[in-house]
Amino acid sequence: MEEARGRVARPEVRLPFDVLGEQQRFVRRMLSLPNAMELAWKTQVGTTPHDVVFKKRTLSLLRYRRETPPAYAEPLLFCYALINRPYILDLQPDNSVVRRYLERGFQVYMIDWGVPTFDDRTLALEDYVSDFLAGVVRFVLQENRRANLHLLGYCMGGTLSAIFAALYPRQIKTLTLLASPIEFSGRESLLNCWTERNRFDVDALIKTYGNCPAWFLQSCFLYLRPVQNLIAKHVAFYEQMDDPRVASNYFALERWINDNIPVAGETFREFVKHFYQDNELVRGEFRLGTRRVDLGSITCPLLLLTATNDHLVPPPSTLGIRPYVNSRDVASIGIEAGHVGLVMGGKAQGALWPQATRWLADHSVKARVARRMRVAITGRGRDGKRKNRANRK
Repeated sequence: MEEARGRVARPEVRLPFDVLGEQQRFVRRMLSLPNAMELAWKTQVGTTPHDVVFKKRTLSLLRYRRETPPAYAEPLLFCYALINRPYILDLQPDNSVVRRYLERGFQVYMIDWGVPTFDDRTLALEDYVSDFLAGVVRFVLQENRRANLHLLGYCMGGTLSAIFAALYPRQIKTLTLLASPIEFSGRESLLNCWTERNRFDVDALIKTYGNCPAWFLQSCFLYLRPVQNLIAKHVAFYEQMDDPRVASNYFALERWINDNIPVAGETFREFVKHFYQDNELVRGEFRLGTRRVDLGSITCPLLLLTATNDHLVPPPSTLGIRPYVNSRDVASIGIEAGHVGLVMGGKAQGALWPQATRWLADHSVKARVARRMRVAITGRGRDGKRKNRANRK
């Protein structure tokens, strides 16, 4: 009795996690490794059927195939960024912005800028906007027999789209800016800090390499969020690698992230100096050739799409266009996601893009209405033949 009273009770040992459960999960992951490696080879990107309908230098214009005629008269043109590849907008069938607009009923086109060569190092913003983008818009309008189209720009492509809409406002029915940098005075993103004139000598970079190297851009993007980009996402994949859908999405996104291309040297130099360092676009001081770019010339309906956790283009940079345009119809949609999460993932596909495609449909002319108007005005249908026999005399 006394001996029992003198004993000290030993504390119960509790492990911080379920050892047996973790062992079972580890075995399950290892057993799924061969399937995951097979998925890495089999995963395809940019699978929506399309045709290349226009080419100029390295640029290719993709027109996506439709099984039915378009429901709306105005076509939609995606203006992608000059960095990375455009198939992030058509990553996989269940993660495809392109497919969402096709399903809504639009005729969809997308610009693939291609890979600039060393000979392209002198291409400037004026070449990309007033030559390449203008040429694409002309082609799309002629092919669809329209006076204007819907323009959607993503990231740097949105900046180019805003410039184009300011210079050629009559050709733009609506403008959608997706995580597009417009207002560069904020310091929410490290890119704005890194590109300050006293920290970054863009002239020396371009003088040395000609074009802005792909590896330089890749390094900058990775080290904006080093823990997330170099460690956390791979740990997250390891924990779910036995899920084929998760594995397929992971490999598709990794392919895009590492599929980097250079940017034409003079264009990169101008973008950094005029926008990141001098914020000329919203100050009304930016000139494209001899023409001043006035954002006040934009009067079309405007849709701004942002992500609260965007570390490349924080929402204030995109939303900052509001005070400078003369559009009476300006809408914005934001979701809790990152820069890439805006175009892929459950939240984007389930919440953002149904709203965005509906907004565009609400600002479009029904194709049947447009055909009736064309016949009433010209007496000709889409095939160019007169529909009114009395007019044949």
